[in-house]
Order: sequence, then structure tokens, then C-alpha cells
Amino acid sequence: MDISNILSTLEAKHPGEPEYIQAVREVLISIEDVYNQHPEFEKAKIIERIVEPDRIFTFKVPWVDDRGGVQVNLGFRVQFNNAIGPYKGGLRFHPSVNLSIMKFLGFEQTFKNALTTLPMGGAKGGSDFNCKGKSDAEIMRFCQAFMLELWRNIGPDTDVPAGDIGVGAREIGYLYGMYKKLARENTGAFTGKGLEFGGSLIRPEATGFGGLYFVKEMLAKKGHTLEGKTVAISGFGNVAWGAALKATELGAKVVTISGPDGYIYDPEGISGNKIDHMLELRYSGEDIVAPYAEAFPNAKFYANKRPWEQIVDIALPCATQNELNEDDAKTLLANNVLCVAEISNMGCTEEAIKLFLNNQILFAPGKAVNAGGVATSGLEMTQNSMHYQWSAEEVDQKLNHIMKSIHEQCVTYGTDASGYVNYVKGANIAGFMKVAKATISQGII
Repeated sequence: MDISNILSTLEAKHPGEPEYIQAVREVLISIEDVYNQHPEFEKAKIIERIVEPDRIFTFKVPWVDDRGGVQVNLGFRVQFNNAIGPYKGGLRFHPSVNLSIMKFLGFEQTFKNALTTLPMGGAKGGSDFNCKGKSDAEIMRFCQAFMLELWRNIGPDTDVPAGDIGVGAREIGYLYGMYKKLARENTGAFTGKGLEFGGSLIRPEATGFGGLYFVKEMLAKKGHTLEGKTVAISGFGNVAWGAALKATELGAKVVTISGPDGYIYDPEGISGNKIDHMLELRYSGEDIVAPYAEAFPNAKFYANKRPWEQIVDIALPCATQNELNEDDAKTLLANNVLCVAEISNMGCTEEAIKLFLNNQILFAPGKAVNAGGVATSGLEMTQNSMHYQWSAEEVDQKLNHIMKSIHEQCVTYGTDASGYVNYVKGANIAGFMKVAKATISQGII
């Protein structure tokens, strides 16, 4: 496999898509050795087929605001790969959404879903629509207009969207309501639904819960536990909320949260009613964390800064891609961080990851660490097919088992001769091998 040639060809075909190229590069570097051991992969041009999405839908979304004005946004759905099951991946509504980000997320989702052991392919979608500052009626009208364009291309056995940044239970409700009206069927065509109409218990917390289950396994592999560890978390939405809840339950102390305006450092720990307040800030629509310090005076707000400068045992990016850079990594290493795990998708830059791996600290990528969210979505799909709902305890038990299984796959494929586990390599190879073998089995299609 000639990685340089593949990447240069991709860059020429898809200029101006850095996030997508970054995601592909990371996987190709990890799988190079094992790929070269399988000549049947090269013969079938598996790499060339896997790095390109099956299809991309791009569409305009015209809608009417509360003043009667016509607004137009751009919508996307990238159906990346369905070798192991129907396309599965979230919808993101945020001004930063573009084709590069959609493709990177769909590519990552393909391997992440493969790691869960559930039969799900990879997809991603969304729009540059910004929910901030919009009324419920405006959000409803946008979601309905978005679904008018997409509904024919999704379904329980075709493509099952879910939520992501900017798309929570409210948005999923509006999207699914319009889908149901247009398709004239009441099926599991979405996950992340409300409990009243087919949703799964603990789905909102699942990404954070699963992330901590994975971190627990990483630490246990090195003879550590979460008990008494200090944890820096970024973000303050559902992912950070779930991570803070589970970290606290497992005996750790979460000392930071962050938003676009800066971060909060709370040396007493963010637990109990403080975690509830964190969610209240999110639901306020202001998208800022500064008011936390007003509510809890012993906490300090650091404007326009990131939490990675604090001395902690564990760092968990929980917000967005490339939020932890090389300088942040150097600071964490200088402060003797024990473990870094991406609960956000591609939360660290390539330079930061290289530093962590070269220094052989415990580091794991988002496609493994944050797979608990889509795993629980897969469990929601199963419940919908059964027309049944499991208890929170049953879902949590299955989620814990899945995260342990993902960790075992990473260890199997990522352990080097010295005993160090390269979780990036392990996750990429484990996910790739499953998708590649399925693709080979199904012929040239």
C-alpha cells in the first residue's frame, strides 16, 4: 500500500477537506502493516473503496422564520459504508458543518460501528443551521423542511440517523414526526427518540458512560483504578454530563468543564447538583459556562482558555474535533497526565496524538472511546424491532459489555513487543478488518 499516493490522489480529488484527509491518514498509517499481509485486499482495491463514501446527498433547506422571512441552509447526508449493516450515524446542526466534516465523521463512524460488534454501517449528516437564538417553532419548521429532502433515503433497514451536536431530543422529535407523516410508517428510523415513542433508557448519557467504562478498562490494564483520580473534561452538554456522572460514580473527581467562552475549574469537584447546573447552562441556550462560577463561588472561570492547562490525572475531550492541540499535549505531559481519552470525535490533533504515543502514555481515540453512544443507539434499534423496552439496568449492562469488548479488540491488535498498547492502531485495525472482510465477501459492488 502506497499511503502517500493514496492521500495525494484523495487530496487532488477532494481539495479543501482537511478533516476528512486527516481521518483517512490516521487509519491508513495504522493499518499499513496488516493490510500488506493480505494480498487479497490489494487485489480487490479495498482501500480505494473504503475511503470513498458510497453516496453523498447535498441539498438546500428553505424555511420560514418567525418574522415571515425566508431562510436557506445547506443540508448533508453522507452514507459512507454499509458493508456490515444499514448506515448509522448522527445529524449535526452547527454553523461549522461542511462536507469535509461530514465525510470525516462518516468515515470514523464506519470503523466505530464495526467495533461495537453490532450490525451497523457508517454515515453522518447535518446542516449549517444554528439552533442558538431560534424559537421552538423555528427549529420545528427547519427540521420539517430538512426531513422533506431526506426522508426517502432513510429507514430502519436503510439508514438510521441519530442526534449529534445541536440535535437533541427536541430536534429528533420534530425530525421523526415529519418522517413518520411522510413515510406513513412508525418504525425505528431514528434513534435518540423520546422514551414515549421508542427511545432507549440511558441513551442521553450513553456516550459519556461508555467513555468512562473504556477508561476504566485502560486503567485496569495498567493496574490503576478511577478511585481518587482527578479528571479534566471539556464541553458541558450531554457527553460531558454523562462522563461527569459516571466518573464521579466510579470514584474520580471531575474538576473542569468548558464552553466557547472558556472553562471552569472547580477544585471541590463537579458532582451532584453541580452536574445538574451544568445541564441547566446548556439548556439555557446561552452556550456559555461563565455563570457556573457565579453559582459556585469556589470555582474559577478562565475566559477564552482550555482546561488542559490544569494538573489532572485524566484528560477527556468531550466537545468537538481537534480541540486538544500539540501545545495542550505538551502541557499535559509536563504535568504528568496518566491517561487521555477522546470522548469527542477526533478530539486531538495529529501532532498531539503523536506526542502521546511517542511518550507511551495511555491514549485512546474517539472511535473506540465514544462508541458507547452509537452502541446504545444500536440497542435502541434492537428494542424498536422487538417492540419492547429494556430497563436502564439492562441497557447499562449491555453497554458495559460492549465497551469491554471494544477494549479487548484494541488490546489484541494494538499491543506491541514491549507490551505497550497503541489503542489508535488497535482500534483502527480491529474496525478495518471487520469492514474489509465483509466487503471482500460481498463482491465488487
